[in-house]
Amino acid sequence: MTAVVFAGPTIGEEEVQALLPGAIVLPPAGQGDIYKAARQSAEAIGLIDGYFEGVPSVWHKEILWAMEQGIAVFGSASMGALRAAELSPFGMIGVGRIYQDYASGAINDDDEVAVLHSPAKLGYAPLSEPMVSIRATVEHAEVSSVLDTEQAAAVLQAAKTRFYQQRTWKQILTDIPPSDWRDRFASWLKTGAVDAKRNDAQEMLARMAEFLKSGQPAAGQMREQMERTLAWQELVRRTEVQVSILKDADRRVLDELRLQPERYAAFRNQAALRFLALQEALRSGNQPGREALLAQLNRHRQKHSLYRSRDLQTWLQANGLTAAEYEAELGWAAQTASATVAVQRGLEPSLLSELRLAGAYAELKLQADAKDKQFAEPLQPDAPMQRAERLQAAAWYFESCLQQDVPEDLEAYAAGIGMGVEEFFELIRREFMYHNRGKRWAVPDRSDEAAQDQ
Repeated sequence: MTAVVFAGPTIGEEEVQALLPGAIVLPPAGQGDIYKAARQSAEAIGLIDGYFEGVPSVWHKEILWAMEQGIAVFGSASMGALRAAELSPFGMIGVGRIYQDYASGAINDDDEVAVLHSPAKLGYAPLSEPMVSIRATVEHAEVSSVLDTEQAAAVLQAAKTRFYQQRTWKQILTDIPPSDWRDRFASWLKTGAVDAKRNDAQEMLARMAEFLKSGQPAAGQMREQMERTLAWQELVRRTEVQVSILKDADRRVLDELRLQPERYAAFRNQAALRFLALQEALRSGNQPGREALLAQLNRHRQKHSLYRSRDLQTWLQANGLTAAEYEAELGWAAQTASATVAVQRGLEPSLLSELRLAGAYAELKLQADAKDKQFAEPLQPDAPMQRAERLQAAAWYFESCLQQDVPEDLEAYAAGIGMGVEEFFELIRREFMYHNRGKRWAVPDRSDEAAQDQ
């Protein structure tokens, strides 16, 4: 997952996808939704639409918590503009005229951005006009000499007097006494009306696209430690319960696993480690970069031979995943791997304990002792291996011993098993000599190699 956008009546999903390719578009945000998006490794969150009546609104603390995790949070147009005006001093990035008007105090009322809209099944189609769009339209009419100052004030007063759910141009014009200018303005509206919220949403999405492309921290992005109040802990508890509710198909899969106790125990232990690593990654703000995600994707596709797009689609269907959920899974895997590598050295005593309890320690110790016996004389450290020797060593170890392809990033591979890359190649050299009675690789002429490298 790279970007999540909450949108509904202001701008449609297709337009969001066109302006911000790859973004996950979610319905208008309610309380807890920003927290859930942040928990799923969003790199950037764009808040456009949010609920405010009948459904608990997005809470300021969940936005602060997301920013504390290093996630850039953008806001514009509607609920996003409101929250950005309140939280921009803490690092939320406000975009657009509506945000600026709230931040400057030019407008204050929540109903300025409120609209009545259709349900989700009908695409959240707006059924009333937001006051901010009415203001922008009247301003445009003044600039275009369609309305004078007095007439513009009359239109704004008629609109503001109406309850937000009744703010339609038809109702507003009905509230204005009949006149030539009213009829002229009504006719001009067919082509002159301004959709201020949509304009601001488009501007924010373009800004998010630039941010994701640059890979740099967004201007204004900062991290502040948020106070974990009891109310916050309750929100987290309720949200975690919602997140943990499984789909029926997934629950049935787990039931099948429970019928195989040993297999269940093995996967449960791996899941526990993954859960703890993710918690540590969230606590420390450890976020995988784009390269780490691509490496995770390549490893997964290579492991399961998903080289063709058709094979990947088949695999996704068999595993009950959408493309967006697959990307989120890869993000969590990369985040878990990164958190594990960060504490790798501290894991060694625990690794030894696990080996002893599993009964694998004695077997590995016999192997280590046999190698020590063969190399009775301590090996003198050789000079660092050159490129040709490393290629030879990697090919022997991965292709001949492990029967697998050589990883593209050997430094990352070495880090994944708790070693530096020099230590890793020395380990392979010693292993080769053990299996070949002390022989070493035929070292190529290094002067030729140096010439080839130039």
